[in-house]
Amino acid sequence: MSHAAYQVLHDTHYRYSAPVSLAQQLAHLWPRECAWQRCLDRHLTISPDPARRQDGLDVYGNPLTRLAFERPHDELRVIASLRVDVLARPSLELADSPAWEQACAALRYTGQALDSDALEATRYRFESPYVRLKHAFSAFGDACFTEGRPLLLAVRALMQKIFDEFTFDASATQVATPLVKVLEARRGVCQDFAHLMLACLRSRGLAARYVSGYLLTQPPPGQPRLIGADASHAWVSVFCPRQGWVDFDPTNNLLPALEHITLGWGRDFADVSPLRGVILGGGSHDPDVRVTVQPLAEL
Repeated sequence: MSHAAYQVLHDTHYRYSAPVSLAQQLAHLWPRECAWQRCLDRHLTISPDPARRQDGLDVYGNPLTRLAFERPHDELRVIASLRVDVLARPSLELADSPAWEQACAALRYTGQALDSDALEATRYRFESPYVRLKHAFSAFGDACFTEGRPLLLAVRALMQKIFDEFTFDASATQVATPLVKVLEARRGVCQDFAHLMLACLRSRGLAARYVSGYLLTQPPPGQPRLIGADASHAWVSVFCPRQGWVDFDPTNNLLPALEHITLGWGRDFADVSPLRGVILGGGSHDPDVRVTVQPLAEL
């Protein structure tokens, strides 16, 4: 199949225990235009109406919507409705990539000018709010990065290792759970596995970025697709000097293809969280988030 079209509904509902008098929100809810996908239609429903709305791009080139609320409100609902066409990506020969040591050397400062692609990639080599660089992370991947091994084969082996040794457990972590705790417990969710893989790669001197998006999930045989039962997904993209950026999904042990919808990318979750902001008031509150991904052919 050369492409797949989807309808995505991302519904975020905040109910505050006390009124919010002022709020500023950042929304990463539009899919990024890239070589392997096209946004066919998009609509954002916001209640209450914001005093100001500004659509643009963030520093990583992702679509970003800025919202300002200047009247008291006790709930906030933001619904993004999207139609996206995902295209087949070119086939890759992972063994044709350069040795991982060469990939590291290509990003290392030597006093010589880097080409534009390598220079852009260097921003994803360093620590970020949720991804620390530690020897423990590089040591975890030592068996995958043997001497002279092609970069993309080594990264695939690391993806497989995370998939084999970690258990998906939605109750095991929170957004701020340190990665060293995730490494010790061997449990977490897609966000944790993406952050862990980033830490393992960056601690070795490689460039890797966090990718936020959606994944088409399949209902059990004979059962209907549940509305609102999906969630945002996260995976990793690695810079290879020969092939460019290549995506890997450690949660599912596969290279993203037609069932992955890309929203945006950054250093980690903090750069591309779907909705975040600053509020005055509000008391206690937790968002109710419901995501539905449906093939257009099923509608």
